[in-house]
Amino acid sequence: MISNTLLRTASRRILSAGSSHTKRAASSSRVAAFKQSEQESRKFYLPLTMALCSWGLMQQTLSSEEEMADKNTAQCLFNSDKKAQEVEDKFAAYWPRNIMILFGPPGAGKGTHGPKIEDLLGIPQLSTGDMLRAAVAAKSEVGLKAAAVMKAGGLVSDDIVIGIIRDRIREPDCKFGFILDGFPRTLVQAQTLDKMLCEEGACVTKVIELEVPDSVLEERICGRWIHKKSGRSYHVKFAPPKTMKKDAKGNPVPESMKDDETGEPLMQRADDTATALQKRLMGYHGETVPILSHYSPKGVVGKVNANQGMDGVWDEVLESLKRGGN
Repeated sequence: MISNTLLRTASRRILSAGSSHTKRAASSSRVAAFKQSEQESRKFYLPLTMALCSWGLMQQTLSSEEEMADKNTAQCLFNSDKKAQEVEDKFAAYWPRNIMILFGPPGAGKGTHGPKIEDLLGIPQLSTGDMLRAAVAAKSEVGLKAAAVMKAGGLVSDDIVIGIIRDRIREPDCKFGFILDGFPRTLVQAQTLDKMLCEEGACVTKVIELEVPDSVLEERICGRWIHKKSGRSYHVKFAPPKTMKKDAKGNPVPESMKDDETGEPLMQRADDTATALQKRLMGYHGETVPILSHYSPKGVVGKVNANQGMDGVWDEVLESLKRGGN
């Protein structure tokens, strides 16, 4: 690369050479000859000087662009390495393929922490209700069986549900794992699920139970509002939506209950009442809890104290998700 100093020196030397040339011409007795010689020198050397200057500036520009490109490349590589390391750290903590079941009584916080686990690990949370509706809409073989049973007013069998789950977990977004929500609910369903996963070359790798005393759940349940599409959960006391307004008695105005992200209306489940809660808790303790005993010997059950602030619950969930976490 020619620096500015070198260019200036070269220019001076060229012009000096031109001047010497004209001095030699001065020995002629005729002034016209001298002027003609000087003009010829300028015609010859000045374009050369201009060309050298232009070439030097071009080289400097290219050098600056190369330096900038090198900096951008280095920054890009640094960012790529950083992202790769983040992924590596994540899988080092949570690998192998995560097949999870999230347990807890109604109001324990499954709807709050399930989506956070989804975001953390990049795996979908699968609801049996959503999968069933999707299979029926897609008119898959197992979906048609389910549709026929429901049309006849019957209950969809465990075999049909297992078939729906089998089809769903073969989709690309389940490659690294998935979270089961609402299944299994009984020990028999858990055993059937294990058999199906074994046939698929997989198994349940983590079961997380959110523990909350029954006495605390009524307040949680009766104040809960849900965004149906996303499953996001709100509570009039603990996690109200930004739009919530209250009437003169301190109760939330239904029309004001809207999802923070979409602005769509929230809803309350028909069974989110004190009376319905008691029946649901009896079913949970009588049928669902034995599933935990089924998986405990496998060393995959983690218990989380969900009767604390959300940050504290999430910290315990993270510990449970790690390999060997309890």
